[in-house]
Amino acid sequence: MAKQMISTTSAPGAIGPYSQAVQVGDYIFTSGQLGLIPETGQLAEGIEAQTTQSLRNVSAILEAAGSNLDRVVKTTVFLKDMNDFSKVNEIYGSFFTEPHPARSAIEVARLPKDGLVEIEVIAIK
Repeated sequence: MAKQMISTTSAPGAIGPYSQAVQVGDYIFTSGQLGLIPETGQLAEGIEAQTTQSLRNVSAILEAAGSNLDRVVKTTVFLKDMNDFSKVNEIYGSFFTEPHPARSAIEVARLPKDGLVEIEVIAIK
């Protein structure tokens, strides 16, 4: 199967040699999205704002691919500090409805641009 690059100006552009997302068949794989504000390229302030912006960025990419958050089957959440998990979880829960996607949450030593959270998803078109 051929892979198709997905790109939108409604989410931050890639800051390296990768695509915002790639579609293969009926599946869409997004790159990790930081809480970057697309218009400024700056991180939103604080964990709650970064989580919200990260999920807005994911949503914009999925919409560009002809999908949406309701079609997400798997998410991976990378956290700078696992102590922020409950705050992230509360915001995350407001973006997804049942049946919720499968999810992994991982604490990492550092994220690009010193972000506090990065979220990637796999969705169905």
